[in-house]
Amino acid sequence: MFSFESICRRATMAAALGLSFISVGVQAQSAQPFAGMSGVWSGKGTIAFEGGAREAIRCRATYAVRDDGNALQQILRCASDSYKIELTSNVVANGGKLSGTWSESTRNVSGDVQGTTAGGRFQVVVSAGTFSADLVATTKGNSQSVVIRSSGSEFKGANITLTRT
Repeated sequence: MFSFESICRRATMAAALGLSFISVGVQAQSAQPFAGMSGVWSGKGTIAFEGGAREAIRCRATYAVRDDGNALQQILRCASDSYKIELTSNVVANGGKLSGTWSESTRNVSGDVQGTTAGGRFQVVVSAGTFSADLVATTKGNSQSVVIRSSGSEFKGANITLTRT
């Protein structure tokens, strides 16, 4: 059985995964960083934990983009062999800066997202309590690559690729 701290860390890791997908965006002008993201994306990758354990993960994200391309709502569902994630997040872009919130419903955890975007590259920090994760995301055509790194928790990182379905 997981401790409360372990559950919170995994939920925060789930948020880091989910918000990294939000930050990916289709490479667009900085005035509309989320333009072209609407729709359903799915994919897989690996997550890494303290001590070297790794698991495969499968994800499906649904994005709704505001008409001006500067705000995004996301619903993300991910699963591995040991757990399930159900994440909702909202992110707004303003002058190359990203800000927003997220919540993970299966563990009742929420937090903030802050970041920047320039030239199709997104760098984001996801936080909740004492946890934070750094995210770098890029998009090429209909493929999104997400790299996440964290220290100070049992979740150490993830490498995930999504494609538009």
